[in-house]
Amino acid sequence: MITLYTAATPNGHKISILLEELGLPYQVQVLDLAQQEQKAEAFLQINPNGRIPAIVDHGNADFAVFESGAILIYLADHADLAGALLPRAGNARSTVLQWLMFQMGGVGPMMGQANVFFRYFPEKIQSAIDRYQNEVKRLFAVLDTRLAQQPFLAGDYSVADIATFPWVHTHAWSGVALDGFVHLARWHAQIAARPAVQRGLLVPAPKLTADAGSADKFIRDARQILQK
Repeated sequence: MITLYTAATPNGHKISILLEELGLPYQVQVLDLAQQEQKAEAFLQINPNGRIPAIVDHGNADFAVFESGAILIYLADHADLAGALLPRAGNARSTVLQWLMFQMGGVGPMMGQANVFFRYFPEKIQSAIDRYQNEVKRLFAVLDTRLAQQPFLAGDYSVADIATFPWVHTHAWSGVALDGFVHLARWHAQIAARPAVQRGLLVPAPKLTADAGSADKFIRDARQILQK
């Protein structure tokens, strides 16, 4: 059994999607980030960095893993016996890991900064908004070019796609459209149609909904998190 410590963020949804794809039994501990539950001493014993997601593998002496990319690799290596989502060795494994690192080092951080300056920062600093939105567009162009050549980032569906999808899925929140990124849009729609992905995106359900006031509350909570 896996315990998943998470919240309704792209990084959190990476892990719930993978767990659903693998069909692994897991239980969920949702942390209220606005209330700083991720900074509680008990959670810092699991993730010293005080961020979600993290897991505890109760089938492996309560072994804890933090950092979303490391969790994806750990789960795929330990549970995906056929190596379908992360090849065991060779060039195929390296290719998956390269695109996984592209998400970890580029797509996630740049979209996160776009969110901060476009949505959360109380002052609208247009030069900062432009900087990060333009970088997101550049990264989307890299993905689009790759996906013109391959159906998925590493050829076959893999943890690289699972890592990247939840961030691309929130593109509108970063103020970046998929218009013009034909292959990326195709990839996004194809992955969004997967039943395991749909289930994973609801673990937990996003706080941002279509009802009036939802966006304002979400932004207020995000500002609280950024200030601490």
